[in-house]
Amino acid sequence: MEFNHKPVLLNECIQGLNIKKDGIYIDGTMGGAGHSLQIVKNLSKDGMLIGIDRDTKALESAKERLKQFDNIKYIHGNHDNIKNILEEIKVEKVDGILLDLGVSSYQIDTPVRGFSYIQESQLDMRMDTTQTLTAKEVVNTYKEEDLAKIIYEYGEEKFSRQIAKTICEYRNKKQIETTLELVDIIKQAIPFFDKNGGHPAKRTFQAIRIEVNNEIEPLYNTVIDCIHSLKQQGRLCIITFHSLEDRAVKKAYNDALGKCTCPKELPYCVCNAKNLGKIVNKKPILPTKEEQQNNIRSKSAKLRIFEKV
Repeated sequence: MEFNHKPVLLNECIQGLNIKKDGIYIDGTMGGAGHSLQIVKNLSKDGMLIGIDRDTKALESAKERLKQFDNIKYIHGNHDNIKNILEEIKVEKVDGILLDLGVSSYQIDTPVRGFSYIQESQLDMRMDTTQTLTAKEVVNTYKEEDLAKIIYEYGEEKFSRQIAKTICEYRNKKQIETTLELVDIIKQAIPFFDKNGGHPAKRTFQAIRIEVNNEIEPLYNTVIDCIHSLKQQGRLCIITFHSLEDRAVKKAYNDALGKCTCPKELPYCVCNAKNLGKIVNKKPILPTKEEQQNNIRSKSAKLRIFEKV
């Protein structure tokens, strides 16, 4: 299956990056290279694009799609390690960074990857197939209270305790092997009347995927690291797809404004707040109605832009 991923908010991202022809840019979630292609098209031969992805299949596809360009560095890695990656390739600062968070269409639509609650597959959900932790391990080995916490916090699922309890009762009889097996277990745990509010497994699958790929915990620090990695007037564009991601990005951006958080009664500042730049768009940029119609997975997307000053 071809790594085909419709880039979300493409024009808005390109405008937001404010690309300089000879600049250095990072696509920290290269995926199918939809955004990368437009970035590199806006660069001269003196410019450079650094493409990072934790999915080796994505990088292989991107290399093939962008083979006519010779000013691209491909990195198998995680954008959470962006500072270390730049040190390794001896790049001090960059002019812009793009992060398109969440799972790609290719990963969802490839049954063997185990992301989908619609198609039968072995439980996997790894974005980086070289890592060891899988969804199968999470559902079969985590304690009931840990499962409930993950499903509640990462899936915002109000039936988290019932789902965790039902999973643990089931796995006491046999190991949970497949996606649709897990879907059936979740359906048993959720009251019938609530099943009309969308697919009953959606929130739990999201939670397990986030846990497997550690998507939320390091995100705040990743955003701060990205801002520190920018040159003056450099731009950071981040697309989020659910409230947990958006909250982490929004908090990091607000903290990077450097507003003092000390109590008013203190005679001087002790919080050492430091202004790193400005938020370009006070409200998130949303996809147009036309884009939402043409790409259903863009509906929940939000773009937030920060400029280093």
